[in-house]
Amino acid sequence: MQLKDQVAIITGGASQRGIGWATAKRFADEGARIVILDLDAKAAAEAARAIGPAHLGLACDVRDEAACRTAVQQVLETFGRLDILVNNAGVSQSHRLMDSTQADYDIVMDVSVRGAYNMSRAVVPHMRTRRQGAIVCMGSVAAQRGGGILGGPHYTAAKGAIQALAKAMARELAPDGIRANAIAPGMVDTELLVGKIDDAGKRRVAEGIPLGRLATASDIANACLFLASDQSAYITGLVLDVSGGMHIH
Repeated sequence: MQLKDQVAIITGGASQRGIGWATAKRFADEGARIVILDLDAKAAAEAARAIGPAHLGLACDVRDEAACRTAVQQVLETFGRLDILVNNAGVSQSHRLMDSTQADYDIVMDVSVRGAYNMSRAVVPHMRTRRQGAIVCMGSVAAQRGGGILGGPHYTAAKGAIQALAKAMARELAPDGIRANAIAPGMVDTELLVGKIDDAGKRRVAEGIPLGRLATASDIANACLFLASDQSAYITGLVLDVSGGMHIH
């Protein structure tokens, strides 16, 4: 097992049809003990129980620095260690530049960028003490290609900032034994697409993807596993495209 006895925090992982939960399940299958953080305490607890009895679900608003520190302290009190952070929490909006509001911009930036910043700052002291750790941030192909099928400019900017944050953390934290990387998924067929694109629209998008299909949550989870495990022990500062060829560079 690639993650035997390791402890992983995954933010925004309560939806059992989403990338976060798929990643949590994949990590658990490899022996990790999982902590799912979500705004909804009940949903987080149910998502953790759906993986198995050894896992934990906690309420946490990643926009709140104190809440992030409290959640990490709870993890350490429960499991005694912390090895992996997946910064998955985010808000997706497709509003065009002139149709978006300051409130739209704030919520997308706060959850995605401030959330990743706060959670990373909360876990780093413990990882530094142990001189090991892996941080994976969830970017987007939208940041790679200047917009996506559904992501608006503020969403694209947030994902670009997350990818830049991962690179900056990689350079700064490498001497402490901490790796930081990001994943840039293409269009992923999860519940986030419900109401935004119908099946015919999905087929049209898939026709423009070299591999001929949308990503699944499991595709992204497998990439997260690679970047969190020792299989990528000599990789840091990477933005890994998992887009079926939507962006080739």
